[in-house]
Amino acid sequence: MSKRKARDAHLPIGECITQVQQILRERFCERLLPDRPEGVEAQYKHLLELLRRTAIHGESNSVLIVGPRGAGKTMLLQCVLRDLQKEEKVQKNLLQVHLSGLLQTDDRTALKEITRQLHLENVVGDKVFGSFAENLAFLLEALKKGNRSSSCPVLFVLDEFDLFAHHKNQTLLYNLFDVSQSAQAPIAVVGVTCRLDVLELLEKRVKSRFSHRQIHLLSSLNFTQYLERVWTQLSLPDSFPDKKFAQEWNAGVKTLCEDKSVEEVLQRHFNSSKDFRSLHMLLMLCLSHVSVTKPTIKPADLLEASRMCFADATANMLHGLSILELCLVIAIKHLNDVYEGEPFNLQMVHNEFKKFLHRKSNSMYNFEQPVVMKAFEHLQQLELIRPVDGSSAKVQREYQLMRLTLDHSQIMDALQKYPQCPTDVKQWAMSAFG
Repeated sequence: MSKRKARDAHLPIGECITQVQQILRERFCERLLPDRPEGVEAQYKHLLELLRRTAIHGESNSVLIVGPRGAGKTMLLQCVLRDLQKEEKVQKNLLQVHLSGLLQTDDRTALKEITRQLHLENVVGDKVFGSFAENLAFLLEALKKGNRSSSCPVLFVLDEFDLFAHHKNQTLLYNLFDVSQSAQAPIAVVGVTCRLDVLELLEKRVKSRFSHRQIHLLSSLNFTQYLERVWTQLSLPDSFPDKKFAQEWNAGVKTLCEDKSVEEVLQRHFNSSKDFRSLHMLLMLCLSHVSVTKPTIKPADLLEASRMCFADATANMLHGLSILELCLVIAIKHLNDVYEGEPFNLQMVHNEFKKFLHRKSNSMYNFEQPVVMKAFEHLQQLELIRPVDGSSAKVQREYQLMRLTLDHSQIMDALQKYPQCPTDVKQWAMSAFG
């Protein structure tokens, strides 16, 4: 009876909301791996079998996991490693080394990280090596001790694999692939990359030692499956303590997913990117609206979250410009209209600004040339204007040709939202845009 009472417990609304936030945030931040990766069952089986042969039978392998960002490459690998670690023999034997091309930017740094992760610092000790090659040879020798039956299998995971191909002489890749062909030390090298042409980056000697196994993750997701994913990501599990609250929450999620305006927003996100990370970002923004006073996600919350996701960062940057910098942008737009998009320089922009001051402005101060130049340079630093390709570096700064990187709508949007923009500046801008 007591178990049933616990199962049917009604928690205070505040506690329910806290638990909802915790469960869904962990899901959206990808801290919790799925029981089985969806839609990549064949790739999962292939990779699991490959790494099991290394971990249990001492068979050396190399493989590349290739796919666009957010396709689930890392998740697939983590699921395989989690399930592999459940096997007792693997748990005791398999050593893992995780390297990233973003962090280990050269072979020497990568070598230090391998030494640290394999706990070979004491073996290396204070030895001084004459060269990088000698250091690497010593470390590989430590890995090669013994034969297949007595050596611990080592798994090397190289994230951003393509960046390792830019290292000098590709020494690390050459040696790892060379050892993977050797019968002395069982190792598996798993590269993770989003570049489909990654093999073209490898030197001939490196390529000849690679097994040429590739696992491709290319999304074949349709919109119906995408909608189902939204529903499953927002739904509460059966194990949620308050069953009544969970049922009401899940019914609310179903209603949300069936709403036409929500479907249109999700269709736009689906067309923009099938990346689940961007979907999780959208859902995380929706979740931030949930509170004790508003315990469900409404269509308006999703519309607001979508607006934030698609916010134009460049247009938002315009809101922080000084009034002088905004006037220079308007002057540039005038010049673009008059000269039909031809490049401009600071002198032309300053002359256009002076015309405005003499003709229309009562509220604007006539700034000195150095101040205007400073404002112009700030626009360049923000990349709102950029130098024309091939423009000479020897030309004086005020005569260097530039192009505007903004369009009509972005400038108009910024003007509408600009705090306390002088009326005559707005009128000047309107005349610029016809």
